[in-house]
Amino acid sequence: MSTAEFPDVSVMDEVFDLHALLQPDEIEWALKARRFAQTHIRPVIEDDFDKKYFRKELIPLIAKQGFLGMHLKGYGCAGASAVSYGLVCLETEAVDSGWRTFISVMGSLAMSAIYKYGTEEQKNYWLPQMAKGEKLGCFGLTEPQGGSDPANMLTTATKVGDTWVINGAKRWIGLATLADLAIIWAMTDDGVRGFIVPTDTPGFKATAIDGKLSMRASIQCEIELDNVTLPADAILPGAKGLSGPFGCLNEARYGIIWGAMGAARACLDAAINRSKDREVFGKPIGSFQLTQAKLADMTLEYEKGVLLALHIGRQKDAGTLNIAQISVGKLNSVREALKIAREARTILGGDGITGEFPVMRHMANLESVRTYEGTDEIHQLVIGRALTGLNAFS
Repeated sequence: MSTAEFPDVSVMDEVFDLHALLQPDEIEWALKARRFAQTHIRPVIEDDFDKKYFRKELIPLIAKQGFLGMHLKGYGCAGASAVSYGLVCLETEAVDSGWRTFISVMGSLAMSAIYKYGTEEQKNYWLPQMAKGEKLGCFGLTEPQGGSDPANMLTTATKVGDTWVINGAKRWIGLATLADLAIIWAMTDDGVRGFIVPTDTPGFKATAIDGKLSMRASIQCEIELDNVTLPADAILPGAKGLSGPFGCLNEARYGIIWGAMGAARACLDAAINRSKDREVFGKPIGSFQLTQAKLADMTLEYEKGVLLALHIGRQKDAGTLNIAQISVGKLNSVREALKIAREARTILGGDGITGEFPVMRHMANLESVRTYEGTDEIHQLVIGRALTGLNAFS
């Protein structure tokens, strides 16, 4: 694949040559995502991050590219492969984690919940509108008292005649102040169940969380649910117990496996370019052995991370992917992306802490990515359980 076909192409494309491992349609999705992200998001993202501005005017353009729910089949969705979706996540997060998160919240969480567990009526009503960006969704699972133990959620849904009444609170819910619907998970007499909650329902209140030092160009919210009354058909009938929300979380975790490597690539690109421009002791710092060793080590971890993502994507497309592999990928990608960001910053010197380079922004965002959709510790326990057959969660 000629590097002339890629805007702002880097030496990484030639050294790694990932595209030699991809199918033509996968390359097409990667190209589309890179061109969109580099053209529409990259020029404004530093200013948006600084001003805490979510550029919602881009949503119709993102929808027009077919990125929303792109891995779903039918209902106005693109029906692309898992690998293609992963590549879109990589290219999007290469400009900012917040925009990959937007695509993930919409497609992997809210839309996937309806697609996996909803009735045909629910799917036919919501999914085509969401794929077009006409209706926005959010996913309410995490609660203020803690996100890693959803089995003990405090939000309840009580059957009262022909209605459901939901009370509780959620926290760190992406897009909630903009969403037209929320997928709310609540404890019932029948265990954890999922509900489609139109956000204009009386008793539903979403408030954006301020004071963030990470993910500043995106929206995360608190949700209050005060006697939110819904019709009986608001429930997602196919989701019973924690397997419901976890089925969606694993979709989102898969996107992170690729996305975090996009952030890593952006940091590595910045370090490589700066190593050739910045001079000390009369020559570029990239000519020094220690700098080249840093670049080589970062490249090694980036390539390993992307190859792991590709392996997991191929498993997902083949229908052979297991939960432990998702945890392996999420744990590795975010952990190594953060290491790459920190090492890249050292090559940039003092200028690396400024908005002139994307590294500190990516580093800050990755701290959030490391926490959501399962902390390092949660994924270590998932992998440990797979290795030993013993449950160490409690």
